[in-house]
Amino acid sequence: MKIADHLSSAELHQVKNFKNKDKSSNNKSNERLSSRDLAELMGTNRPTYKRVRGAIRNK
Repeated sequence: MKIADHLSSAELHQVKNFKNKDKSSNNKSNERLSSRDLAELMGTNRPTYKRVRGAIRNK
């Protein structure tokens, strides 16, 4: 059974309004990121750790 089958007509109307609101407020940013900024966002420059004989050490 779908969730919509359990909702009243007023609740269905509210859900449809939320969907339309999300689409209209979804603004794409035109910001161009450099490769260094992208690497920072992905977390590739963070320290990495590994477990050695039970202790956590830098890799």
